[in-house]
Amino acid sequence: MVGIVIVSHSYKIAEGIKDLTDQVANGHKGIVAAGGMEDKSIGTDAVRISEAIKQADEGDGVVILADLGSGIMSAETAIELLDGEGIDVRLADAPVVEGAITAAVTAACGSNIDQVIAAAEQTRTVKKIN
Repeated sequence: MVGIVIVSHSYKIAEGIKDLTDQVANGHKGIVAAGGMEDKSIGTDAVRISEAIKQADEGDGVVILADLGSGIMSAETAIELLDGEGIDVRLADAPVVEGAITAAVTAACGSNIDQVIAAAEQTRTVKKIN
């Protein structure tokens, strides 16, 4: 199953999004929150993200969703830290909440990493209010 890593500058936000994804993708054990710094303060840490990627990896790849620009940069650094580990890790260009939920459900249905990324990225165009 494709793993999901949720990156946020806030520990609480990442954990909250993980709680939501756990509810809708019941049974998916490869959803990991990588929010905040080790002491739960605000920030992102490439080493923590790389550890989350390893934890989320079940052999079918890992999709990362991040909240803000420096979260993306930390995720890119985390991917570089794992060079040579043989994990297919990709960043989704998607809203972190909607993208994570959609990615988790799509992954839980057994879709491959390309399908999970596509589903997450489709959430960029979803209207919430008519």
